[in-house]
Amino acid sequence: MRTLISTTLTVCVYASLASMASAQAPAPAPMQTPNPSYATVVMEIDVNRPAADVWKRVGKYCDIGEWFQMAAPCTITSGKDGEFGAVRSVANEILVGRTELSYTYTQPVREGVRYNMYHGTLEARPVTSTTSKIVYTLFFDNSNLPDDAAKQADKERRRTQFMRGMQNMKTLAEGGTLPPPPAARGR
Repeated sequence: MRTLISTTLTVCVYASLASMASAQAPAPAPMQTPNPSYATVVMEIDVNRPAADVWKRVGKYCDIGEWFQMAAPCTITSGKDGEFGAVRSVANEILVGRTELSYTYTQPVREGVRYNMYHGTLEARPVTSTTSKIVYTLFFDNSNLPDDAAKQADKERRRTQFMRGMQNMKTLAEGGTLPPPPAARGR
């Protein structure tokens, strides 16, 4: 009797699962970009300081204003600094992930503008007990660009821009001071 009940229950469960699997799930909404072309730019720079010290000096969410030498200061416009959902004044970027020595942000969807999935991750990665590296990774969809040459040029423009910021982070983390921003030199 026990075997019969167990067998009957098993058959009913399988029949129920098969019925659910054969039911048509609603079709997902069409994608805004049907043929995305995801690009990744990974940049690294060695630092002669432990990762925790590097992160303490350049890893706050609004430290970008200093190491990118922005004219307007970075401020937290919504939420709390360092917490999920915090929004900084730099492009209204939203903090969507973090660890002890990293954070990931995205840019918001804007009305009337194709969303390119832009995300950035900044990390201080330990190498030895006294050295580390700063790793900055950008991820975005560049399918709006006309050809491979334009896509590569866009990636290189971003790499150049962010490597300047990374060099500044290295300088600050190693105890140095930054020269005036490029636009301010020679005035």
